[in-house]
Amino acid sequence: MTVDTELPVLTAKDFASDQEIRWCPRCGDYSILAQMKKVLPTLGVPREKMVFVSGIGCSSRFPYYVDTYGFHSIHGRAPAVATGLKVARPELMVWVITGDGDALSIGGNHLLHAIRRNVDLKIIMFNNQIYGLTKGQYSPTSPQGKRTKSTPYGSVDAPLNPLAVAIGAGATFVARSVDVDIKHLGMVLERAAAHKGTAFVEVYQDCNVFNTGAFEFASKKDSKQDHCIYLEQGRPLVFGSDRDQGVRLNEAGEVEVVKLNGVKEDDLLFHDEQREDPSHAFRLAQLRWPNAPEPMGVFRAVEKPTYDEAVDQQYKERRAKVGEGDLEALFNSGDTWEVK
Repeated sequence: MTVDTELPVLTAKDFASDQEIRWCPRCGDYSILAQMKKVLPTLGVPREKMVFVSGIGCSSRFPYYVDTYGFHSIHGRAPAVATGLKVARPELMVWVITGDGDALSIGGNHLLHAIRRNVDLKIIMFNNQIYGLTKGQYSPTSPQGKRTKSTPYGSVDAPLNPLAVAIGAGATFVARSVDVDIKHLGMVLERAAAHKGTAFVEVYQDCNVFNTGAFEFASKKDSKQDHCIYLEQGRPLVFGSDRDQGVRLNEAGEVEVVKLNGVKEDDLLFHDEQREDPSHAFRLAQLRWPNAPEPMGVFRAVEKPTYDEAVDQQYKERRAKVGEGDLEALFNSGDTWEVK
């Protein structure tokens, strides 16, 4: 979509709605909302050309709290609703707000097809590894052994890896951040907004009521540097509070963590988010705490034709060939009859 450079100066307050925010105190959703309201004024897009579409869940109350257009749609169907909107009104910037249960359980089918089509949507998935709105059942991303109201003896399901799912579906932009990492989250949201095509962002979000502390490894200031790799384009995968550890490929082509003691940075794996082959991004998505440091940032950012542009072009070509449509003529064409 085009950016209007002559807009009046907007601030975060301009994007705050008059609705009472109804999330639990200290919920990570507050931080994500705050960062979104900081980013939106910087995009050069009028509020009336922004739309937030959500499904069902705690995160899906988001459209009420942003002073733009919005849809609070139905469970798991936000990507489908957003696709229809973007195809019908390609000039709009369309955001999808969803959760791990909404997107990956009942909504898994719709999410996959939005991604594979590369619809120009910004999909922000809040991942708290639990069903919060329905009071603490396990979700598709809950770890094995997780005890919840629906798994009192521990979950036996293997959890889904959201970024691996998105990359496997062909996502052109994939990123991860954490709710309380304010600067990093803002950067990721800005990158997602600027991307042309489906941008899929996983945000680790703390549910302090039903699953508190699930992402402390990535949110605690005094330890996150030792547990996470902050991705930088063209830079080696180095991490640690003393930046004394790294990730490389061994002789078998497998990822291994090494100490930078006799190992040069040039021997490490270098990040390339622009690589057409998704194998690099997919490899990074397999690094999961506590077995390995988890990458944070942009895993993949490539350009490909978008579904909405292709549909719009097809429509324009057909209209140029046959002219404007006539709904009345369509209704009365073919096999019709009159009942008296």
